[in-house]
Amino acid sequence: MMSTTTSPRKKNRALVWVFLAPTVIGLGLFSVVPIIGSVVLAFFRWDIITAPQFIGFDNFVQMGANPTIRVSFFNTLTFVVAAVIVQLAVALGLAILVQSRMPDWLRTFFRSALFFPLILSAASVSLIMAYLFNYEFGLINQFLTLIGVGKVGWLTTGFGAKVVVLIVYVWQNFGFTFLMFIGGIAGIPKEVYEASSIDGVVGWSQFRHITIPLISPTMLVASVMAIINALQIFDQPWVLTRGGPGDDTRTAVMVIYESAFRQLDFGGASAVGIVLTLVIMVVTGIQFQLSKRYVFYG
Repeated sequence: MMSTTTSPRKKNRALVWVFLAPTVIGLGLFSVVPIIGSVVLAFFRWDIITAPQFIGFDNFVQMGANPTIRVSFFNTLTFVVAAVIVQLAVALGLAILVQSRMPDWLRTFFRSALFFPLILSAASVSLIMAYLFNYEFGLINQFLTLIGVGKVGWLTTGFGAKVVVLIVYVWQNFGFTFLMFIGGIAGIPKEVYEASSIDGVVGWSQFRHITIPLISPTMLVASVMAIINALQIFDQPWVLTRGGPGDDTRTAVMVIYESAFRQLDFGGASAVGIVLTLVIMVVTGIQFQLSKRYVFYG
């Protein structure tokens, strides 16, 4: 009796592992092993040509003395603050407008149209935007000249380049946040709004005291994902400005790329990557700690 009952269980377990094996092996080879290798490599000097040389924490010490790395982290953090605020504000505002009274076909159209930029390649979008904001023949400057404003050095000045990178990034990435807010707002019972209207809570008061608290879990998830993605920005500034003018739009991920594949400093690139990962973990942890006070799960 024991053999007849355990044998099918063993077969089921073996079958489970057969189906799990491709995923487990894939995660191990392409996620776990590279992560471990990157951590180990951060303590070595290696240019892929000569043998690795153990240098301890020198790569991390040199980071603090490198002005380009310091500027890149400062640029990244300031960009994250601006991009996340604008992205959440735009996504929430559009979600409220789309969820307002309108025909279902029009609501479906806006949902699809506003999500569409997210499925496009970041490199191709940035390349098109680089032509649109070009100083000499860009369509934006042509229009500004036509109305008498004159040409603007969008990509040739520090402030202009930052604005363009911000616009392109937010335009392409707010679609997912927009859909999250659509789902959060749609999940609020209509009876809650009707009851608040009877009590005289309408307009801004209704938005502040009802909509915001009830979608606060959605806002938490949206903000966490937005910050993590913004901290890893690379495509837009790389294609639009190559980090310029100067280092005004250089980001931490760009430094990782340049250190590894241009300077062949794989140890230094790994060290920067580890610090960026720790920054992401710390910021995410702070968000979840603050959520205990500001997120309403009722």
